[in-house]
Formats: sequence, structure tokens, C-alpha cells
Amino acid sequence: MAPPLLTLDNLSLTFGGAPLLSGAGLIVRPRDRVALVGRNGSGKSTLLKIAAGLVEPDAGERFVDPGAKPGYLPQEPDLGGHETIISYIEAGLDPLGDPSAPAAISEELGLDPGAAPEKLSGGEARRAAIARLLVGAPDIILLDEPTNHLDLPTITWLEAKLQSSSSAVVVISHDRRFLENVTTRTVWIDRGQTRNLDRGFAHFEAWRDKVLEEEERDHHKLGRKIAAEEDWVRYGVTARRKRNVRRMRELDALRQQKRDAIKPQQTVKFQTAYAAPPGKRAIVAEKIVKRFGEKAIVEDFSLVVARGEKIGIVGPNGAGKTTLVNLLTNRLEPDDGAVELGANLEIVSLDQKRAALHNDLRVADAITDGRGDWVTIGETKKHVSTYLKDFLFSAEQWRAPVAALSGGERGRLALAAALAKPSNMLVLDEPTNDLDLETLELLEEMLAEYDGALLLVSHDRNFINRTVTSILTTDPVSPGKWRLYPGGYDDMVAQRGAAPGAAVTRPPPGKTDAENKNPPSPRKSDEPTKLSYKDKFALEQLPTEMAALEDTIKKARDTLSDPALFETDPDAFHKTAAAMEAAQTRLAAAEEEWLALEMKREAMEERAKS
Repeated sequence: MAPPLLTLDNLSLTFGGAPLLSGAGLIVRPRDRVALVGRNGSGKSTLLKIAAGLVEPDAGERFVDPGAKPGYLPQEPDLGGHETIISYIEAGLDPLGDPSAPAAISEELGLDPGAAPEKLSGGEARRAAIARLLVGAPDIILLDEPTNHLDLPTITWLEAKLQSSSSAVVVISHDRRFLENVTTRTVWIDRGQTRNLDRGFAHFEAWRDKVLEEEERDHHKLGRKIAAEEDWVRYGVTARRKRNVRRMRELDALRQQKRDAIKPQQTVKFQTAYAAPPGKRAIVAEKIVKRFGEKAIVEDFSLVVARGEKIGIVGPNGAGKTTLVNLLTNRLEPDDGAVELGANLEIVSLDQKRAALHNDLRVADAITDGRGDWVTIGETKKHVSTYLKDFLFSAEQWRAPVAALSGGERGRLALAAALAKPSNMLVLDEPTNDLDLETLELLEEMLAEYDGALLLVSHDRNFINRTVTSILTTDPVSPGKWRLYPGGYDDMVAQRGAAPGAAVTRPPPGKTDAENKNPPSPRKSDEPTKLSYKDKFALEQLPTEMAALEDTIKKARDTLSDPALFETDPDAFHKTAAAMEAAQTRLAAAEEEWLALEMKREAMEERAKS
């Protein structure tokens, strides 16, 4: 095995009195492809900055092979100090590098070399930063959310570059398909520590769920063991009440072990304020046209969005996705044609730039629009601090300014603000930006159960696959033309022959997709490989319920063991006996349900591996 290029060992770092990293580590060897994953705020970006030499830990060691050069892409690249894009990219060139490389990679990425950096869009700035990083030919490529603001053609290009690179790669990303396609190892930062999986991200979620389930079972077993020992302390001592010193020490050790156990972080609880249903047709667009100068953005386009329909809108940057959404929701007038919104349609939008989140607003005001500190979700009135707790904000944060929030917190706040408003149609523009993987999963579950219509603009292929019923994308031949494909993203690619923005290639007659140079993404089995949210929740809660039932049965049995109870209070005797019988019946049912769900989960894990 080749010696490591980079080693981080036993790192500790504390921010604001709370430990962020505690005994964390990372080993990167030549040609490694490492996914660095974890919850928002878990320390992923900080660990990457330590790897890049930009942050000093409180304790621990960082070693970089003297012959290895790291290269780092931050979440928010700074292009200041350069008059043109090409001068910015050339600043990253290795002294021994190819002088023609900056111009060549600028052309590959569709960048204007003479453009001023301050006038770039988010996607252009990200492409320029990636170009600068790659022309430096680093031996270790450290990437923090590289796909943010990139369109699908550029994401696909970056995937190919990384797959063919001889450099080692460590990447943080919320784009699961990108991680699946690029990585071969996974490092999970969980509660300050790092856990290693010697497989790519495609296997991470099933492994993570198994680890957490085993922890929960161990925690449950520890609780039952403590209960048994405490029962012995109360009832199992000798007649002289002489306690066994060794067992008392063991009980104290068990109690300390339970106190020291750090439970997994809480998860977001999505709630939607659903308005009254609209008519059968939410949106009707007839032959709409929109041009900017000579450029056709939408040409002779008609669409009917039915009540409850979920449509994903994909395409390269500049194709007009946001323009199309604005036309369909009557925020922009078409040059020709007409758009009619259904009766009682209540649209709530989430824009890509989170423009509604002004930095000087209080966090609470972003939820209530500055009208007090209470919010109504459905028929339930909640104080805004209680509502924000469901989105993992602390009790103190509701008074804080939006400017104090991290990128992930801003993303959660934008979702919280949107979902607090009554709606029967959601319009979400890049909702996955800055959200961690666990929150993305829960957002998917919420959108799957949402009764209203959905227009979703996203570059996250997995997220699109799991949330929409059809895809609206650019016509591969005619500018300004849009086509609707049934199914998810992979279905669209299979029907179209290529991803939007890529050349349309189809297998020659007699050849399979696998033999084609650019095959469509493989279609996964229709059989599920993960438990539904409802089943997963039940599997997590049943051990707690079973422990409570066992406690109820034990207390009832202790009560009934009193021989004088039947004579002194027969009603209490019969009532306690009936309660014990009911608890025993429910316990048997809960154990059967838990066993069935465990078998179902194991079968799905096997299916996911195959």
C-alpha cells in the first residue's frame, strides 16, 4: 500500500466553548477518491481547511508528503484583485505548468477570458475557481461543495475530469449522484469524530443507518441492563441489606456510560401549511412566447399542470429555467400567448438566491414577515421559537439577525419560511443548496407526501428522481422549445438519449446502452432499497415503546403480587390485571412489528448491495 499523501491524526478543535472536532482523523493516499460527509455544522468544511493548511487545530497532527501539493476549492471563491477571468485562472498555474492550459480550460468551461470577475454569475464564478484549481495540477484536490451553482453539463464535465485525474480527491457535496459517481471511500464526521467506510458514497446511507440502529439497540440494551441492576439493588439484597460492593460499582459505571453516550443529532421536522385545494388544473399555458432580443427563451409552448402534479425543470445555465417558471406563475408577462392560474391557487416560492432573507432581519421575522412572534401551521398556532426548533434552530436564535447564520442554516430558514405559508403549489428553485444529506432525505419525504403541485428547478439528479413525476427540459434541437418527459431524471435521459446540454447520441442499431460511449444513466430497480419514513420512524420508536410496556407489566406484576390486594380492593386488582393483560398483548404485537420491520430493512439492504 502506498504511503499517505496527507495524514490528519487525533484532531481536536473547539469553537465558542463547544467541541467541534474531537479525535478526528483523515488519511489520503495516491488516487484516493474520498467523500467527506456529515450534518451541517459537523465540521466538514473546517476539517477540509485543516487539510489545506488554512486552519490550525487545538490539538492533533497534520502531515503532508513534502512532494505533494494540495489544492483547495472553497465554498465561496474570492475572485478579487484580478481584472479579468484569465488573469485569475493564470494565478493558479504551476511555474512548470503548460502556459496554454488556462486558455484551454476556459474554453472547455465556456468562460469569456476577458470578462471582469465582479460581473460574473454564481455559476461562472464557480467555473472560474474550478479552472484555477485544476491548472495548478495539485496532487491532492480538496473540494468544498464544487457543484453549487453549476448546471448539469458542467457537473458531468467535472465528474469526468476527476475520474480521469491522477490526483487524490477529497470532496464535500450535497449532490449524491456526484458523490456516487466520483468517490470510492467515505469519511463520516459524526459528533466530532470520524468514521471510515472503505466504499464509495453509494453505500454510505445504508451503512450509516445500520450504525445508528446498532447504537440505538446498544443504548436500549444498556438501559435495560441498568434497570435490571437497579431492580437487584432494591429487591435482590440479602436479609441483612448488605449490598454487593462490586455490583454497586458496576451499576455506577453503567450509569456513567449512559450519561457519557452522545446521542445522534436531531433531524428536521418538516410541516406544511396546506391551503384549500385549487381547481383540477393549477396552471394552463397556451402557446406562450418569450424572447430577449434575438434570443428565443420560450417558443410556442403549451402546458397544463394538474392539481398535485410534480414537475422538475432542468437544463443548462442560461437556458431560461427561471424565466419559464416566472412565466408559468404570472410573475412575467409573455410576449405572446396566455397563462391562466387555477381558482384558489396559493403559490409559495423559494428562490435560488434566498433573496427574501435580508441580513438585517431577525430570524423570527423571516418566518412571520415581521408580524409578531407567532405562526399558524394548519390549525395550530405556535410561537416562532417553537416552530424554529423543528428546523434545528436553538431557542436563542430566533432573536438573532439572519446575517449571523451559516449557509446551511440559511437554507433551513428559507425552507422554514416558505413552508410556514399556506400553499397548494410550491415553486422551489435549487432548494438543495447548502442542505445536508439527512435534511435532503426528509425534504424528499415531505415533497412526496405534499398534496399540492410542485415546480422544481434543480441540478441534483437524485433529488429530482425521488420527487417529481415528469421532467420539463430544453428541446435538443430547437432553441426556445421545451419538452415534457414522463418520469424522473433518468427516465428523461433514457428517452432523450443524452442529458440536457450534451450532444444527443443514441446507440447504433444492435448495440446496447452499455456498449455506447455515452450511455444513459442506468435505471435503478423499481423495488425500494430504503425504508419509508413511516417505517423508519416506527423502527426507531418501537424499542422505546417496548421498554415502557415492559416497565408497565413489571409494575403491574409487583402490584398483583400483594396477597392482600384482592381482599382489600378487588376493583383495583381487576383493573391492574386488565391493564397488565393489555400491555402484554400490545408488547407481543410491538415485538412482531419490530421483527417484521427489521427483516424488511435487512432485505432492502441486501437489495441495495446487489
